Amino acid sequence: MSSFVFRGKSVHYELVGEGRPLLLLNGIMMSTRSWAPFLEAFQAGGNRLILVDLLDQGESAAMDGPFEQRLQAEMLRELMDHLQIPSTAVFGTSYGGEVALNLAVDYPEKVSRMVLANTVARTSAWLKEIGEAWNLASKDPMAYYSTTIPVIYSPDFYDRRAEWMAKRKELLTKTAFADPDFLARMVRLTRSAESHDVRERLGRIACPVLIISSDQDHITPLEEQVFLRENIRGAEHVLLPRTGHAAFYERPDLFVSVMMGFINHRESIRLP
Repeated sequence: MSSFVFRGKSVHYELVGEGRPLLLLNGIMMSTRSWAPFLEAFQAGGNRLILVDLLDQGESAAMDGPFEQRLQAEMLRELMDHLQIPSTAVFGTSYGGEVALNLAVDYPEKVSRMVLANTVARTSAWLKEIGEAWNLASKDPMAYYSTTIPVIYSPDFYDRRAEWMAKRKELLTKTAFADPDFLARMVRLTRSAESHDVRERLGRIACPVLIISSDQDHITPLEEQVFLRENIRGAEHVLLPRTGHAAFYERPDLFVSVMMGFINHRESIRLP
């Protein structure tokens, strides 16, 4: 476990494994610890994982006030320079995918390949309203859970993992969602994404891109990923059935197979 200082703020990161670099960018409620079940699978094929808690996440320092999401990409550029990594493959999910997009459009030389899961090119008025509802509910642990968590998962997942979801509800409402510091961070992170809009800069992306969508994503609907596919040159697109916003949690084996197949596949197959 290590850290570096960005604009006076300590940023937590971890390096795992050896080989080609692969940067993992967390969803909004995640941290480096969220990737624990996936570390072995993500290293397969010779990947050195770069895990990082974004500004206001996990073990990274809390911000002093409002900030724009684009600042996260600037921080990642400086982290890569700190680690002497010229470029890296990047996987980002949800909020992390938005940060990945900002990194790829602002510093295209830093991104060699990119997988975007359940993410968007802009924060629509509809998505902004969802974020505002989350923030309004942040004063009460149960209200925050009920506003944020159910829409992240598909109905199919709730049916399959009802007992797990019940335990998760009890845990979150007594720990993270009862922590004023965590909730203040969540409010700032949510607001940092309000101005997110890279639609006019997608043409700057110069690397191979895979977009992963879910057919029951109620946070970042399918049409948002279709827009990315149609506006990023050469982008590939995979749709996962009976799956919600947290695709890699709901269908981990399928998700990892698709994601890592793209990350590790380097040579084009030339048919006769």
